[in-house]
Amino acid sequence: MSFEYKATGRVFEWKLLKRIFALVSEYRLTIVFSFILTVLVSALGVATPMLMQRGLDQYVLKQDIAGLEKLSLVILSVLLMQTLLSYFQSYYTNWLGQMAILKLRDNIFNHILKFRLKVFDTTPVGMMITRTISDVESVSQIFSEGLISIFGDVMLMLMILGVMFFFNWRLSLVTLSVFPFLLATSWIFKEKVKVSFQDVRQQVAKLNAFLQEHITGMNIVQIFHREEKELDRFHEINAKHRDANIRSVLYYSIFFPVIEIFSAIAVALIVWYGGKNMLPPNNISFGEVTSFILFINLLFRPLRQIADKFNTLQMGMVASDRIFKVMDMEDSIPDTGTLQTAINGHVTFEKVWFAYNEEDWVLKDISFDVKPGQVLAIVGHTGAGKSSIISLINRLYEKTKGNILIDGEPIENYGLDWLRNNIAVVLQDVFLFSDTIENNIRLYDQSITKEQIMEAAGMVGADRFIDHLPGGYEYQVQERGATLSTGQRQLISFIRAVIQDPKILILDEATSSIDNETEELIQEATKVLLQGRTSIVVAHRLATIRNADQIIVMEKGRIKEIGKHDELLAKGGLYRKLYELQFTELVLGE
Repeated sequence: MSFEYKATGRVFEWKLLKRIFALVSEYRLTIVFSFILTVLVSALGVATPMLMQRGLDQYVLKQDIAGLEKLSLVILSVLLMQTLLSYFQSYYTNWLGQMAILKLRDNIFNHILKFRLKVFDTTPVGMMITRTISDVESVSQIFSEGLISIFGDVMLMLMILGVMFFFNWRLSLVTLSVFPFLLATSWIFKEKVKVSFQDVRQQVAKLNAFLQEHITGMNIVQIFHREEKELDRFHEINAKHRDANIRSVLYYSIFFPVIEIFSAIAVALIVWYGGKNMLPPNNISFGEVTSFILFINLLFRPLRQIADKFNTLQMGMVASDRIFKVMDMEDSIPDTGTLQTAINGHVTFEKVWFAYNEEDWVLKDISFDVKPGQVLAIVGHTGAGKSSIISLINRLYEKTKGNILIDGEPIENYGLDWLRNNIAVVLQDVFLFSDTIENNIRLYDQSITKEQIMEAAGMVGADRFIDHLPGGYEYQVQERGATLSTGQRQLISFIRAVIQDPKILILDEATSSIDNETEELIQEATKVLLQGRTSIVVAHRLATIRNADQIIVMEKGRIKEIGKHDELLAKGGLYRKLYELQFTELVLGE
């Protein structure tokens, strides 16, 4: 997955805009209403200078106090109406933005949930978070500060120019004399800020990725005393983020004063030309000069903002393009299977090959057969391919060649949910969420009752430590289960498996990192859990698999030996060497 974005140079990407507005297609009336409100706000903005001109020429200069009072009430009413309409226009455009990002976040997270694990193996988590949070937030600005707002500004400018030319084309041309310089300045500003904004977004993504990775791995940073080095690296990334923001600030600090200078020049030209031509034959009125000064302020105000809004729109487009690139990724496990028959647990591998990257084979020509209710143990050195085998059974990864069958049916024929609901996995590295123990066991499946949880906890002996925790099953587990011991986290994962009541049970070195007392508890619970189920055990301690129906010995992605414990010891091959090595380590450890 690529997270880099190269700008196309186009502000309006119609295909993207179509997809963005499709997110709020059910709110068409609100969109139309927002545009109508924008037009009305613009029209009322033009009305005020026109009323001011009439007041000065018809009432002030003629000292018509009664007429002036009536006009003042009209102007006040117009301003109040403009304020009210501006409120609704701002509310509904922002509301549309929030509806869009609500739907977009739901869609993108639902899509991410279906990705192959390979995507997460190669993608920085912080980058994915940036796409789901920060980039999606930028999309809302297309509605609140982008397209509709730009439309309103353009409408206001066109109305102002139309009214100005209607009342006095000479004063209008004087006003527009500064526009070529103004437009050139705005274009340069837009291009410069666009580049700086893109740089800011990239630096934000890098900051998120760095922070997520280092906070997660803080124990490694502290154990190896890398605090100062990592602080230096963070300072470097943070400095780049600061520099990108300062560049955009610099462009703003130049652009806005330049606009004010052009506005002042335009006002000065109106005062000079209008004052000189108030006498016959031109007879420009005092009210006209004053209204044109007000028109200039109204005209230059959206001009000051429109370049910035174009960049806001551009950044929303950039963000949406990044998001839709993720949405368009077809890197999920194909779920075309329809089979949902009862599973007995007969697992067969037929000449299976697997590689994470092209033909860098992790598994090579793997074949074995496990009958329902049997226990298969897989042993071997680190990197031999043990965990890869179990990842293929529940389709966390897809085999490259060969066949994997369950009850004689290729696993692809089963619905993915159905397949995984019949397989329970107890991993060595147990992941717990920041929530209660009860929810970590239930995994938010409300069909699982509290009584079932307590019964399962009793089966594995976990109730002994849970009952002693503050709040018991309501005890709040910190991120990744940091407040629980390795053994306690392992027991919770066993409760998850017991509740699922699977036909196929997978234990991935589930007792390799726990104390002897907890291991005894798990060994007792395992005997109950294994009954009537096909079990595949990735074993680290060979003494725990003596009674397995089959033992596969892996080496460099291939099956080196296969048989029962006593048979493999008698062969005097790799299994015997591994067993003797562990026995020696155990004796020396004692």
